[in-house]
Amino acid sequence: MPLGGITNLDYTILLCTKMDETRAFYRDVMQFPIETDQPSWCSFRVGAALLTLRPRGWTHFPDGEALLGAAAVQLAFRVPPPAVDACHTELLARGVAILRGPTDLPDWRHRTLFFRDPEGNLIEIYAEY
Repeated sequence: MPLGGITNLDYTILLCTKMDETRAFYRDVMQFPIETDQPSWCSFRVGAALLTLRPRGWTHFPDGEALLGAAAVQLAFRVPPPAVDACHTELLARGVAILRGPTDLPDWRHRTLFFRDPEGNLIEIYAEY
């Protein structure tokens, strides 16, 4: 049994140095619905979970500095198989720099697409086949 009976990941918090730009990215580019929008806390509904943004240093304990050029997290969003290519087209139309376009990974039975958010976090859109 997991620690304390944990059975669900409720929300993920991204620590931001570019709060406004990152909020706009997840709202306008990714088009996730906003659940809570405050200057220092913004939550987006992604299925059953929340993706939350907060500024670095906005807490009761030190969260450290972001490492220049290093992703802090990789977020993987699953979509139906035809949607990977459709997402690629939409992201390009919105000016998002693509790290790797739609690619099949036969060993994983995934079709993937990779790009970064304004904080440098690695974003993957994938489909299982």
